[in-house]
Amino acid sequence: QGLKPLVPTESSDLIFGTSKLAPGLPATDSFLGTNKVPDLQKVFQRSDGLPVHLKRGYPDRMLYRITMALTIGGTIYCLVGLYIASQPKKQ
Repeated sequence: QGLKPLVPTESSDLIFGTSKLAPGLPATDSFLGTNKVPDLQKVFQRSDGLPVHLKRGYPDRMLYRITMALTIGGTIYCLVGLYIASQPKKQ
């Protein structure tokens, strides 16, 4: 008798490799929207002296400032915790 093979001998239909559209979907990809990459390339490649992480204006500045505040606050919190842990306990 022998052992049964774990993998079926005939190949099954491809699930993700088909190029046919699912029934009921429109032929156009209208849900994808417009391509914004060329516009963003113009914004990021402009030579205005700003670093890349601040090119998009106010939201980028706020995210940068929040990140810096959390980083500095976390560093101070860790240093205070290390200082407290290094002190001997009073009996």
